Amino acid sequence: MNPPQTSFESKKLRQTVLNMAYSGSTVHIGCAFSIIELLAVLYRSHLRYPSNNPRAINRDYLVLSKGHGVMAQYACMRELGWLRDAAFSGYFADGSDLKGLADSRISGLEATTGSLGHGLSVAVGMAMGAKLRGTDQKTYAIVGDGEINEGPIWEGALFAAHHELKNFMLIVDENGFQAMGKTDDVLKLGSIHEKFKSFGFETLTIDGHNEAAIHDAISSLWASASTQPKAIIAKTVKGKGVPFMEHNNMWHYTRLNAETYAKAMSAVAGGA
Repeated sequence: MNPPQTSFESKKLRQTVLNMAYSGSTVHIGCAFSIIELLAVLYRSHLRYPSNNPRAINRDYLVLSKGHGVMAQYACMRELGWLRDAAFSGYFADGSDLKGLADSRISGLEATTGSLGHGLSVAVGMAMGAKLRGTDQKTYAIVGDGEINEGPIWEGALFAAHHELKNFMLIVDENGFQAMGKTDDVLKLGSIHEKFKSFGFETLTIDGHNEAAIHDAISSLWASASTQPKAIIAKTVKGKGVPFMEHNNMWHYTRLNAETYAKAMSAVAGGA
């Protein structure tokens, strides 16, 4: 099976997320929108799935540790042809296979996540396994900035640096919010860039919605001769693409109604 020809257009991905959220009367729209461009670039240009097989033995790995943003990943998986349209129109209905958190029983999702903090360690284990097998597989983990309040994040980071997992890349979705408020109000993080740098990561900070910058950062880190694990701190906007959702944390848990759905779709249709 050859990979489908898709550009992973951010507008289309956001429309898919909105359709899912509205049809399923579910939440977590804002935190899905902040990672759309990150996922689009990864799937378009960097993740390797031989024969477009999400279970290929020699595939790269992507762990969405912030599992509540999974609608954005579902949208990409739809573009790849891994998920049927019926799965989206019936999202969250009785019998639906697609959950509101990442579930490894879905082909293409590497780990069951949602209990924040553990996905990074799962990904680090995958990277360690690839190193021990001597393969050229790469492992990516996407975490939220609020999520890095969790201690296991730093245990996993220490492990990755100690074992010189140069095949591992962490991407932090730094949108400034977590479920119950601003990250700076809940627990100040300081400079996330400097934290991961001090933990032994080769680290870059970028605009997480600039697809050229995302691509260049990923490419340059993989091209580095350093044996350090890699980290990209992506400055993002929660709710990106819909003005009334942007920087508005109520859209972590607010459901769409007919009016807000129509307004959101109109806003996204006018985007890139």
